[in-house]
Amino acid sequence: MYSPDKLERTDVKVVYSLETMIKTVGLGKIVRTSEGKLTILKGIELEIKKSESVAIIGASGSGKTTLLSLLAGLDTPSSGDIFLGRHELTRMDEEQRAVVRGEMVGFVFQTFQLLASLTAIENVMLPSELKGDSNAYDKARDLLERVGLGHRFIHYPRQLSGGEQQRVAIARAFASSAEVLFADEPTGNLDTITGAHIIDLIFELNVEFGTTLVLVTHDSRIADRCDRSIRIDSGELV
Repeated sequence: MYSPDKLERTDVKVVYSLETMIKTVGLGKIVRTSEGKLTILKGIELEIKKSESVAIIGASGSGKTTLLSLLAGLDTPSSGDIFLGRHELTRMDEEQRAVVRGEMVGFVFQTFQLLASLTAIENVMLPSELKGDSNAYDKARDLLERVGLGHRFIHYPRQLSGGEQQRVAIARAFASSAEVLFADEPTGNLDTITGAHIIDLIFELNVEFGTTLVLVTHDSRIADRCDRSIRIDSGELV
């Protein structure tokens, strides 16, 4: 356990503000390859405030997606500390991190990540149902209507276009009442016009729900719509 205002450690002193949603201290990620150790991230010091929208930008292979995965608790660092809300992810095991993700985090992936055996509304209901929300159906229905899919409730992912699948994924992310939304190249598999509409939806709903948005993109036009951008070059913030 730690204080939300200050965390005292023998190796590091972290000042943690109540307005902070995400904070990293000396974050690093090293993986082993057939050619030896590969440093993906090094010494990342980052703070993101509640309800802030932040774009993570950089060249392919710079470490953007790895950083996103670490911040979301989907991966573990080789060094450093990660704080998500009032939780210190780097002191948790996978089961504990999964609980935090279920309570706080929503995801929008480039590849949609919908469950093929569930209809659109069932996919959107799933996070709320896992939380025991008795209003899961009504919430899912309202969000699907908001993203323009009121006529697609009972359709399966295979029956939907790429843009429609991504709209289902957006509705699912916001249906979970997440405090933080992580989006990894959400328009990467979409044509330009559909992608622009998807980005409009993400920002519109993000403002309405007051969600903290962390978005990985290579598109400067999308990054410019965020409150600020963070650039990574060869695993380091620049």
